[in-house]
Amino acid sequence: MNPALPNTWDMENDNDRKRIPLKFTSKEYVQVLKQFDDANMKGKYTEIRRIERIQNERWFLQYSAHRGEFKQRFNDSSYEKSLFHGCTDVTVNSIINQNFNRAYAGVNGIVYGKGCYFAVSAGYSHSYATPNSLGERHMFLAKVLTGKSAIGNSSMNVPPAGYDSTTDGNNIFVTYHDAQAYAEYLIVYK
Repeated sequence: MNPALPNTWDMENDNDRKRIPLKFTSKEYVQVLKQFDDANMKGKYTEIRRIERIQNERWFLQYSAHRGEFKQRFNDSSYEKSLFHGCTDVTVNSIINQNFNRAYAGVNGIVYGKGCYFAVSAGYSHSYATPNSLGERHMFLAKVLTGKSAIGNSSMNVPPAGYDSTTDGNNIFVTYHDAQAYAEYLIVYK
């Protein structure tokens, strides 16, 4: 096993992209569910269908390298946040395999810039998690390198010089580098 990968990862086969269903009794499952509920989701769902840990070695290592650069620039861990990203079920595999890709910026709007959108509130991201034919919604809990954020606007293709991301002020963050976020967990719910 590559020592740069999390020790919680299941490395039984050589597939470098995996969706690992978490047992609902596991500490990891309980922690992710608590983050989901604490982020304005209580009462917005009736059932958690599953929570999966995303294991994409390539994108995790790229994110880790980028995080190393942020670590050198910042004195504390405020540069990294756990944020939510709601999406359609059609988009899920694309994000797992290709990570959050700026080429799709603007599909759901560009109010704070032309990048990938993440929210502190899962309740906000819920509106972008459109139900599929089974009534299931999909939301990622991602690690995001927000760094220093500037107030964004729809004309921004990149953050201003000296900034790493754009924001609405405190709830929405927009990233502009593909290795600036990592899809850590997928929450499937009704």
